[in-house]
Amino acid sequence: MKRKGSAVWQGSLKDGHGTVSTDSGALSNNPYSFATRFEQGAGTNPEELIAAAHAGCFSMALSLALGEAGITPERIATEATVTIEPSDGGFAIPAVHLDVSAKIPGIDREVFEEVANAAATGCPVSKLLDAEITMDAQLEA
Repeated sequence: MKRKGSAVWQGSLKDGHGTVSTDSGALSNNPYSFATRFEQGAGTNPEELIAAAHAGCFSMALSLALGEAGITPERIATEATVTIEPSDGGFAIPAVHLDVSAKIPGIDREVFEEVANAAATGCPVSKLLDAEITMDAQLEA
């Protein structure tokens, strides 16, 4: 299975602009720029797309791991925070933090933590990233 995304950039780094798209059409010529990446401009940026991908991947990995344990979650909500910072004359992503809230009736807290930790290291996006991945996982009442 292969998935495709594309980007077009025009102009210099600080004054230029670009668009990102996906084959599925979920993103279609969505704008991005220096301002959307390093300031507070309107549009997207690679890091928030990585964060969304990681949140989605982790949520599905947690659902899979729970299912393998015979448990069906009612709801899993994940927010990923990607840290980007200067590194060796460029930039790097040294860390991603996952904030997870899950509603899983009848699950034991220890089982939840064990399964969530396994999902955090086992999801394909986690495996792809060369970053420290931390997590706060909460059970909803």
